[in-house]
Amino acid sequence: MKISKKISAIALLLASCLTAAAQTPYSMYGYGILNDNATSAQRAMGGVGYAMQSGRQINVMNPASYAAIDSLTFLFDMGITATAMWSKENGTSGKDFGGGLDYITMQFPITKYLGASIGLLPYSSVGYSFGSKMENGADSRTGSGGLNQLYVGVGGRPFKGFTVGANIGYLFGTTINDIYAVPEAANNALFERVVQVRDYHLQFGVQYTLDLNRDNKLTAGITYSPYKSLLGHAWRVNYYNIGSSDVSADTVAYTSLRDKYTLPDTWGFGLNYQWRERLMLEADVTYQNWKNVKYAELDQENGMMEFNNRLRFGLGAQYVPYHRGNFAQRVSYRIGGYYSNDYIKIGANDVKEYGVSLGFGLPAPGSKTMVNLGFEWKHRQGTPNALIKEDYLSITLGINVNELWFYQNKIR
Repeated sequence: MKISKKISAIALLLASCLTAAAQTPYSMYGYGILNDNATSAQRAMGGVGYAMQSGRQINVMNPASYAAIDSLTFLFDMGITATAMWSKENGTSGKDFGGGLDYITMQFPITKYLGASIGLLPYSSVGYSFGSKMENGADSRTGSGGLNQLYVGVGGRPFKGFTVGANIGYLFGTTINDIYAVPEAANNALFERVVQVRDYHLQFGVQYTLDLNRDNKLTAGITYSPYKSLLGHAWRVNYYNIGSSDVSADTVAYTSLRDKYTLPDTWGFGLNYQWRERLMLEADVTYQNWKNVKYAELDQENGMMEFNNRLRFGLGAQYVPYHRGNFAQRVSYRIGGYYSNDYIKIGANDVKEYGVSLGFGLPAPGSKTMVNLGFEWKHRQGTPNALIKEDYLSITLGINVNELWFYQNKIR
């Protein structure tokens, strides 16, 4: 077996454990609903992190942050999410539930000035199921899958106040979109569209920290992921006479993704303020140039879908009363919010999303391990026509293990 096939098998096994998100019809377009690599602690702060530096929490949003880890510290972070979704369209209401493992990351020092991280993250998710009546029958649509990223990254500090880093990821996954036709006077038919990705993904980041005085510091962060053509394949298969003994299949199209399916330039900008390591405030902006992205006609429905440039604003805060106090004083209190113009445009309608969040970092007794509990509400709909209105309530539980790295007690 080739090495690339072994990597794919391992990655697919790990990805099968990732969360099954609450279903949304908006995920039937493009690559699905995008993820911004925020951990449980960051999600409770509105999903910010481009300028965040911490020796206690992993920050995959900017690989330059890996250099902040202490030379004797090992971090492991795992997040689990449960989501409830309520939708409304033309007076008809619905609800759905989803959840599971969200991400797995770890971080460790290499030298005093160099840190590394490795993990598995969701890049996008597809999940929907709905049906409608048509003349002389009915049809139903279902979708599943998504893209995931198995990454490794390093971050270094070439001089005081300045850090630089990079993530290289193996991007993989399959999105499946099915249309079932159920005519009254004939056998059922299935029209299936599949996009399968197997490629690399790059992200670069820098951070600069300015110590204003003994108690106050300001950090600026920038990240960049370059535009790239994807590797993999896409195909469409039509199945006829489903439910009978005479099932037939016809592969209508089979094509390589190269130069036909691409990902955009992605920029992230953040500004972070800290006071005595007790108060943290951060504002972030994400920009993705989706209008220049190629997405073959194979997966567009009658020209109804096109891409918008994505712009996301996030704002978050964290407050710890006293790191060496009692339990309530050592709890991290978090709050945040965000607003996003999504990358999907349906007909003449943009898709807008906004949300608010809050959470708590609960210290485990007798250790530096932190249990991160977060709550997030978000709303998504089209504009100027609302299309489908969706409201989400998510609960995220993160376990952030903080242990000593290769530390041995001295024998007395």
